[in-house]
Amino acid sequence: MIRNGTGKTLVTYGLLLAIAFVMLLPLLWLVSTSLKAPTEDIFQYPPQLLPQQPTLENYAQVWQLAPFGRYLINSTIVAVLTVTLNLLFCSLAAYPLARLSFRGRDWILTSIIATILIPFQIVMIPLYVLTVQLGLRNSYLGLIFPAIASAFGIFLLRQAFLGVPKELEEAARIDGCSELGLWWHVMLPAIRPALITLAIFVFIGSWSDFLWPLIVLDPGSDYYTLPLGVASLEGVFSPDWRIIAAGSVLSILPILLLFAFLQRYIVPSEAGSGVKG
Repeated sequence: MIRNGTGKTLVTYGLLLAIAFVMLLPLLWLVSTSLKAPTEDIFQYPPQLLPQQPTLENYAQVWQLAPFGRYLINSTIVAVLTVTLNLLFCSLAAYPLARLSFRGRDWILTSIIATILIPFQIVMIPLYVLTVQLGLRNSYLGLIFPAIASAFGIFLLRQAFLGVPKELEEAARIDGCSELGLWWHVMLPAIRPALITLAIFVFIGSWSDFLWPLIVLDPGSDYYTLPLGVASLEGVFSPDWRIIAAGSVLSILPILLLFAFLQRYIVPSEAGSGVKG
């Protein structure tokens, strides 16, 4: 007979597997549609998850009939720059809010956190006007301008800085480390898991952003990112959802690869383990 503890474990794992399957079903259906041959009916009932004649022809057509390579390069440039600037500015803002004492610090922190409650749609028009006045329309800088820092990133890194032992800071000061050197050589390596976590969130948000590029770029611009490129496929290949599905799979594949590569770093670690020598 199965013990009660073992039975509960099996039920728990079974429930988790069922939930995981339900969550992954849309992705599996998207991949299945992208692999189906033109002769297969993607709207048949009952639906068929596994394609009868798997083919990569749809992926080849995406690359041949649309500048998908250009979309991929644009999204990569925008995402990498956004992540880099976000980590830089958020960490520079979070460090004094966590480790320095000055008048108005708590008020500044509260004001920053309060901006999380403001929807992007409210500040969208002022941001667009400012972007136009700065001459940043139809450019990489215009695409990354609203996302070079975030209240969530500042708050996340501040909480991580608070967890760094004071002994590390005191030892660095005794060795004559400057404030900027303390931030760079001691604090940033100590909060590496938080930095990687923020990098993943920022990358996903930048990579999948559709509204702001749609506003700041002209139709058919050379700076089109993948979300806009995939949306344009519907107009070019409106009756062929296989090609649209193939473009969608190509657009989310880098996110899955990034998360698979970096997820092992998102674990609690000793604060001193990452300090540079």
